Amino acid sequence: MKARQTRTVLLTGFDPFGGDTVNPSWEAVSRLHGKSIAGRQIVAEELPTTFDGAPKALRAALRRHAPELVLCIGQAGGRASMSLERVAINVNDARIPDNAGAQPIDTPVVRRGPAAYFTTLPIKAMHADLRAAGIPAEISQTAGTFVCNQVFYVLMHALAGTRIRGGFVHIPFLPQQVEAMPGTPSLDLDTIVAGLQVCIETALRTRRDLRIGAGATH
Repeated sequence: MKARQTRTVLLTGFDPFGGDTVNPSWEAVSRLHGKSIAGRQIVAEELPTTFDGAPKALRAALRRHAPELVLCIGQAGGRASMSLERVAINVNDARIPDNAGAQPIDTPVVRRGPAAYFTTLPIKAMHADLRAAGIPAEISQTAGTFVCNQVFYVLMHALAGTRIRGGFVHIPFLPQQVEAMPGTPSLDLDTIVAGLQVCIETALRTRRDLRIGAGATH
């Protein structure tokens, strides 16, 4: 009798960048590595914060794990909520160098790729469930133009035409990262991890997203 194949959820986070010694995205997803959520095995992979290395590492992780669901997580310093990203755009425009010193300006993520991809995660339902759990959350209309957006775009390009769903979530700084930055918002690691678990559970059980307003006026 053939053994049933374990279904997998892939989470990715980034290594520290911009002078930080910690990146909350990797700290959070590594906490969930090896756990079982809704009958799925959670696997976490760390991506380098480089324009050259991150896409390669992501594509390798997709081949290695053959997941049914993918959530890529990144740090968004200055944001106060878990930000569920709606759209990835086909442009790299780096305000600062990446960890390898590269700083592409106005280059495509994928040459001759579409202008943008939308997430295939049920972000409205995820947003509602996060708020119901008391976790600060928002729908974000931009993932920026740095490595996070690049990874989001590469993910959706790789998943296009498949039944695998995926998307990107930005998270705030950790409290220890803002000790010398009065007034800068942060979110503790336990809350972030709990929020990611809510996101995974909601995404796995929700096939048709909610039709509720969560847009932006500017």
